[in-house]
Amino acid sequence: MSENKRNGPHSARERLKEQRERDKAREKQRRVLIVSAAVVGVLGLAAVVGVIAAGGDKNSGSDKAGPVVAPTGATDEDAKPAIPTGKADAPSTLAVWEDFRCPACAQFENVMRDSIHELEASGALKVDYHLATLIDGNMGGSGSLRAANAAACAQDAGKFTAYHDTLYINQPPETDDAYGKNAKLIELAAKVPGLDTPAFRSCVNDGTHDSWVKKSNEAFQNGGFRGTPSVLLNGESIFPTKGNEQISPDNLKKWVAEANKGKKAGTASPSAG
Repeated sequence: MSENKRNGPHSARERLKEQRERDKAREKQRRVLIVSAAVVGVLGLAAVVGVIAAGGDKNSGSDKAGPVVAPTGATDEDAKPAIPTGKADAPSTLAVWEDFRCPACAQFENVMRDSIHELEASGALKVDYHLATLIDGNMGGSGSLRAANAAACAQDAGKFTAYHDTLYINQPPETDDAYGKNAKLIELAAKVPGLDTPAFRSCVNDGTHDSWVKKSNEAFQNGGFRGTPSVLLNGESIFPTKGNEQISPDNLKKWVAEANKGKKAGTASPSAG
């Protein structure tokens, strides 16, 4: 009995240490896999998403069909409106189809953001952001449309990336259509130095880019995508996996390095935003 008493506290400390090591290992794995885990819920609703994509976005906002006003620097290659970021001559392109109300999109962005920005800064990668309004059609409301228009207004001001990131960092719950209120979007603009200007407010309140966003969403609906986010590297889907490998910050860097082997990094001035 005395031997057990002597060993008891020691064994307890060892067990606690081992448990902490296991917890650390699980946390590391969780951070790598969090994006893939998040997408399960989205893909689990594939049937619903498919109906929405085929039937149109009935709750995407006002029915007024104003002129299509593209934000400054936007592209429209293959009739797929996009806001480009990074150096225009970067050898690899990441196409990201997103919805600002989509929880899986926020998890993707919040996990992958630093790596994407690092690859952009090095000239290895440019990103084309395609804005969709899928959640408006699924949950009701207009937050997807309103937030996308506001992001396009931020692009006009040359501050798309900072505002895009701010929207995902502060994303409300999927069922809360907080982004349907222009006042909330303008409030968040104050977090981006120099963005909250009369021109930005007017652009947001007037819905200047609403028709452009709706055109982008139509391209998403017609693109055969299963949900948001849909992420393609040089045209190949990499979300949630590429081959047998799951997406992660390290794997994205590896895949870009493999794709860019023997190619020069981009040196052109960064795209607006």
